[in-house]
Amino acid sequence: MDYKAIAQKTVQEVLGYTQDTSGWKVVKISKKITVSSKASRKFHGNLYRVEGIIPESAAKLSDFLYQTGKRVTWDKSLQVYDIVHRIDSDTFICHTITQSFAMGSISPRDFIDLVYIKRYEGNMNIISSKSVDFPEYPASSNYIRGYNHPCGFVCSPMKENPAYSKLVMFVQTEMRGKLSPSIIEKTMPSNLVNFILNAKDEIKAHKTPSGRGFRRNSHS
Repeated sequence: MDYKAIAQKTVQEVLGYTQDTSGWKVVKISKKITVSSKASRKFHGNLYRVEGIIPESAAKLSDFLYQTGKRVTWDKSLQVYDIVHRIDSDTFICHTITQSFAMGSISPRDFIDLVYIKRYEGNMNIISSKSVDFPEYPASSNYIRGYNHPCGFVCSPMKENPAYSKLVMFVQTEMRGKLSPSIIEKTMPSNLVNFILNAKDEIKAHKTPSGRGFRRNSHS
């Protein structure tokens, strides 16, 4: 399987989502974070767009979201986030296991995703992800194997203050199993807001004393 080609196609799809301005419906606004959705063209479910301002430069924010070492310490939606195969410095395959959601109504899922970071002119970076088949990690009877259609983080500097970034996140996750779509639609917006809030809290907690940004750890 040509993982690099898949990664490059996925990042182009995420870039396309940033340019798609029609059909979005705002489904939640909380703490200056806006969640919008529209019908996905990939599966019978929604494509979500999440927008927020992060007190960090776009370059450092991208590094923070791309590095895996401490993801589970701040991302409350995950219990496992492991790199299982590194393709090159910009591309890897990861195995994630989610927490349960909606007071246990949504049981944990696991995913095998191809993650890729691409840097553009103007300090905009996109971190894309998409589920792939990876023979070394077949589906297990312990978890329902979910599927992420093209997803991604888009990090770009605020023109009026480059020390801050606009983060736009696109998510279209097929949970699979026997879930009612209404449960997912009720739960997903709040989970996406919480992800942004958790990321902001972690970045603020690890600012250097001089305020120069997130300290990179040894796992980055």
